[in-house]
Amino acid sequence: MRFATSLVFLLGTFLLPAQESVKIKTVPAEATASDSGKGMFGAYCASCHGLDGKGNGPAAPALKVSPADLTLLARKNGGKYPAALVINAIKDGTGNAHGSKDMPIWGPILLSVSPNGQPVVQLRISNLNAYIETLQAK
Repeated sequence: MRFATSLVFLLGTFLLPAQESVKIKTVPAEATASDSGKGMFGAYCASCHGLDGKGNGPAAPALKVSPADLTLLARKNGGKYPAALVINAIKDGTGNAHGSKDMPIWGPILLSVSPNGQPVVQLRISNLNAYIETLQAK
C-alpha cells in the first residue's frame, strides 16, 4: 500500500460535507523543502494540528482522536520540551494517534518524498521538531 494513499491531512486538506459526518479528501504527499520546519509543518501537520499547532486544523473534526495541542508539550512535561518524544512520534508513531488510520507514521512518508533517502528524512524530522519547539506556550 502506498503511503500517499493513506495521507488524509496534507496542505489545505479539504473537508467535504456529508449527510451525517465530515469526510476528508485524501491527497498524495508532495515533497517540500527539507530545511524548512515551518514549511513542512504547514504541508504535513497543519491540516490536523492547525497552523498554530493547537489541534484546530480543518481536518480535526473528522478525526476519531483529536489532534494534540502541540503548544502545550513543554508545559505537560514539567516545562521541558520533550524533543525525543516528538521525534519518535513523527518517525515511528505513538500508541494512541500517529500510526492509526487517521494519523499515519510520518517516517516512511517522509522517506517517500526524500529522493536522497534516510539522511534527508532525519533532517526533515529534526527541522520539524525544531519548529514545533518554537510553538511552545510561554
